[in-house]
Amino acid sequence: MKIKHTWAYLALCGCIMLWQAPRVLARQNSDASNSGVPQASAQRDGQHDFDPLLGSWKYHLRRRLNPLTGSNTWVDLYGTGVCYKIWDGRSQLDTIEVDGPNLHIEGLTLRLYDPQVHQWRLYWANSKIGKLDPPQVGEFKDGHGEFYAQDTINGKVILIKFDWSKMNTDAPHFEQSFSDDGGKTWEVNWITDQTRVKE
Repeated sequence: MKIKHTWAYLALCGCIMLWQAPRVLARQNSDASNSGVPQASAQRDGQHDFDPLLGSWKYHLRRRLNPLTGSNTWVDLYGTGVCYKIWDGRSQLDTIEVDGPNLHIEGLTLRLYDPQVHQWRLYWANSKIGKLDPPQVGEFKDGHGEFYAQDTINGKVILIKFDWSKMNTDAPHFEQSFSDDGGKTWEVNWITDQTRVKE
């Protein structure tokens, strides 16, 4: 008789535990979210952020001469470029060739998407130097992309910022800025406006 009562008691306890488990788990999750414990959230997949740049373009480039010297002398350059898709968009090769007063620039940007951290690395190179600069690292939020790197120019360590906007138009806008005070202030030195060449 005692054995039957024991089994009945254990079965009743099991039913109560099963009935209460969802409520306990829900309360634990609520407590954790209210106590500042970070909750797992889905990260945005940005592997197609640069797809709007695919194709052929006309460029108007404004470049500040002698940045971070107090100079406000700019030159205007005009030219063309093509952006190619690689790895189904997770990488791109973007080319540009522009000319201005006593200035010719042939350059390319290699863009690589890291799906582990959901960020892009942007590598710039020009034909005059023939090597890739340190990568600009960053991502897009609400259609606006910011990418940062550290580099040395004229023997001085600086920060570099790439800023992309108007991506989903036929006239995307790009700016490059330098900072020599750790990011407190920024000086724009390169502005690019693109116009899509219709196929």
